[in-house]
Amino acid sequence: MAEGEARPGGDRIDCVLIAGGKYHDIDFARLELLKLLAEDQRVRVRVFEDYENIAAIAAADMIVSYTCDVVPSLPAQEALRHWLRRGGRWYALHGTSSILRLLDSGVWDTPRWAPLFMDLLGNQFVSHPPIEPYRVRIANPSHPLVEGIETFDTTDELYHLETHGDLHVLLDAECTGPGTGFAEAADAPGVHPVLYVKRHGDGAVLYLTLGHCRGHYDLQPLMDWWPSVDRCAWDLPVFYTLLRRGLDWAKP
Repeated sequence: MAEGEARPGGDRIDCVLIAGGKYHDIDFARLELLKLLAEDQRVRVRVFEDYENIAAIAAADMIVSYTCDVVPSLPAQEALRHWLRRGGRWYALHGTSSILRLLDSGVWDTPRWAPLFMDLLGNQFVSHPPIEPYRVRIANPSHPLVEGIETFDTTDELYHLETHGDLHVLLDAECTGPGTGFAEAADAPGVHPVLYVKRHGDGAVLYLTLGHCRGHYDLQPLMDWWPSVDRCAWDLPVFYTLLRRGLDWAKP
């Protein structure tokens, strides 16, 4: 290639994928996301189970996360805030905003232990009703991330969220039942965001709550064997459309 000649495929894109945590088939989600990221040959991915490689975060062009009960240290949270403010884009999926503690009463608490992290994400997970069918509605049909997508039904975890800051909601869903098994179960009914954008300086977070997955061994040590393999929204073509659009949104 001659000096100064433009690369035909564009510049390399460095992605950090955070995939880790509890009670989900993280192996499945990680592999599916890596396959989608591999569709663009410019994207080079480093994979971590948590947020503690601050140097990798600082050097990343984009961040993708699929976690459950994985909370960054305060230095990592501050690094994420700085990274977002200077223009980074973070695609956060499903349980990224969760903090879970099992109480002696047998119900799950979602303590507010990481306010900076949840402010960056725009929400904290609080509860969900049993996994069952519900309808996802298009809140802003003209936005490019959801343009052409019609209202659809899924069987997934319908997240009851405590929201933080100004969110540009693109998809939402109405919860009509309590968040069974959670300390704040009674507060679940209402309309909750499913997909939204939250801006931070020159950067932004795109959060999508869909995408629960669980295999036979993923509830250990609470349960040795989960009887089903759950894929939920991962079984829907529209979910992969949302994933691909979100990954493209996150690229510089």
